[in-house]
Amino acid sequence: MLFNRILPIKEYPVNVPPIRTRVGIVGAGPAGLMLAHLLHLQGIESVVLEARSRQEVEGTIRAGILEQNTVDLLVEAGVGDRLLAEGHRHTGTQIRFAGQGRRIDFEALTGRAVTVYPQHEVLIDLIARRLADGGDIRFGAGDVEVHEHTGSRPFITFVDGDGQRQRLECELVAGCDGSRTATRNLIPEPAVRTDYFRQYPFVWFGILAEAPRTSDELIYAHSPSGFALCSTRTETVQRHYLQVSVDDTVEDWSDARIWDELHRRVDGPGAEVREGAIFAKSVLPFRSFVCEPMQSGRLFLAGDAAHTVPPTGAKGMNLAMADVWVLADAMTGFLVSGDRRGLDGYTAAVLPRVWRAQHFSWWMSTMLHTAPDASPFDIRRQEAELDTVTSSDAGRTLIAENYTGLPLRERVYARV
Repeated sequence: MLFNRILPIKEYPVNVPPIRTRVGIVGAGPAGLMLAHLLHLQGIESVVLEARSRQEVEGTIRAGILEQNTVDLLVEAGVGDRLLAEGHRHTGTQIRFAGQGRRIDFEALTGRAVTVYPQHEVLIDLIARRLADGGDIRFGAGDVEVHEHTGSRPFITFVDGDGQRQRLECELVAGCDGSRTATRNLIPEPAVRTDYFRQYPFVWFGILAEAPRTSDELIYAHSPSGFALCSTRTETVQRHYLQVSVDDTVEDWSDARIWDELHRRVDGPGAEVREGAIFAKSVLPFRSFVCEPMQSGRLFLAGDAAHTVPPTGAKGMNLAMADVWVLADAMTGFLVSGDRRGLDGYTAAVLPRVWRAQHFSWWMSTMLHTAPDASPFDIRRQEAELDTVTSSDAGRTLIAENYTGLPLRERVYARV
């Protein structure tokens, strides 16, 4: 994704003809690539600009729990073959607390499921499909700057991978350049844009380990010493997380300490963490963010450029896909028939889902994590909340509906 600072307009050589397309997309993450693909299915050309190389994009390891909506969308759009073949479909999950486990049966409660398929694998599939379709992705694009987005003829300037200054002329611009976005800053704060932000008093310490599966489904574990999550990547590679202090670093956690703490927080009747060789460690920040509005003139934000969520609710990539499902439809209406209603109503259309995902992610985080200053009363209160939620059909259904994802809205202007 693009993390470039906004630069003054530079003089571009008159002997370099401008590139012309209908939609300029900043960022080759899930939002940008899926938007380009959905537009292509409607016969609409786009150009995607990405600061990193293809190898860097495809090699950035990210977790991925795909809602039923996201799986269905990728399959219906023709980019789900490998997902169906290699993804792990989970029909439920286990929540552990006070030494016991309770299973949330997604399929029985909602008729839906989730699929574990890492984000970088989704990007590999989308990039391969865009290039096979003759799509235009400009990797290694630097000094990216969007101009005149409030007028009728926006354009984007950038330096290509060969060091040549370029000008991309388009009718619409999509800012899909991630949480360190530059395009968001084109919507002035506080005159037009309001940012809503929450920083949590803990972070996640993540590991990848060559080990057998601890469980066939994800385990979310609450304990007095902190939260833990056991998930899987493949039959032999597992991804686990520990709640740690915001001051902790990778160097603070030896392999032995990691396994000891995972056992302390997870093990009990029905669950035992299975160990192996740890080959990757990382610290993940924990924050919630939403900007409103998600548009200005002919610039439209999608994905992490407009909002980020804590990973507890597994909503990040799914929200990006839901954004561009609506945005592609709105852009199609404008570019095919001149109808602006979808574009004008884009923010209002996607924000309810964004805020519902924020609430679910916040709720799961505060219910499962242990606050740094938690008292024995706080721990017992959390256990009572978890017991209340997981022992009733209503509570289990609330988790299952939100975790597997609410249905996407009907498209108005186009259908995949």
